[in-house]
Amino acid sequence: MNYLIRITPIRVIGPNNEQIGVVETPEALRMAQEQGLDLVEIVPDSRPPVCKIMDYGKYKYDLSQKERKNRAKSKGSELKEVRLGRSVKIDPHDVGIRVQQARRFLLAGHKVQITQRFRGREMMHKELGIDRLRAIVDDLSDIAKVEAPPRWVARSANLLLSPDKVKVEAYKRKLEQEKADKLAKGEKVEEEMSLEELEAQVEAQNLLEGDDDDDDGADEAANAKDDKKKKGPKDQRAKNPVDDELRELLGEI
Repeated sequence: MNYLIRITPIRVIGPNNEQIGVVETPEALRMAQEQGLDLVEIVPDSRPPVCKIMDYGKYKYDLSQKERKNRAKSKGSELKEVRLGRSVKIDPHDVGIRVQQARRFLLAGHKVQITQRFRGREMMHKELGIDRLRAIVDDLSDIAKVEAPPRWVARSANLLLSPDKVKVEAYKRKLEQEKADKLAKGEKVEEEMSLEELEAQVEAQNLLEGDDDDDDGADEAANAKDDKKKKGPKDQRAKNPVDDELRELLGEI
């Protein structure tokens, strides 16, 4: 960088931002070389030009790191959607998985929209889905705050959460301490999937749970079809523990 400075004299700033003053360019070059540093022109349009003695390689590295952090910060403002299945009849275990997915997004700085969908006569019992959203708010209250309470869009209730920066930092410190304690005890620390893998997983999950616009007529037709089935041996398959309660509320049993 030194050979690009052709004007003399120049105003020189030292490596610690101290004002050295106006000196001849060869003298400024000598001062930089004695310290193993570079003489960099930082304000070429002034008269005399302003130059600084610095480690140009370190300066460029710090600049690139700052730009990377700014990009990451900008990306952190993205909105992520986590859907709670196709209806309120989602297994509690699956709800837990989605809460953990939302937690990862919040810890990464993203806002998260939790979407609870309703099918058919479930719309008569909206409180079931709203109660679930309230429970999720409680589960994530250690790192998140409610940016927008549940809003109704067609047959869905959407809740918007955003990361609470102070709580997020405290939670991250807690996780690091727990990890350090495990390592000190010789215990295995499980590696989490990367954020990119999580995004792909949730995108595929949301796609499977798609925009299926089931209406009351479709559900009633399905119920009627089930009623016509001949009675046979009792189904021994595992059931969603919430199903029977919901079906009773919805008048299906």
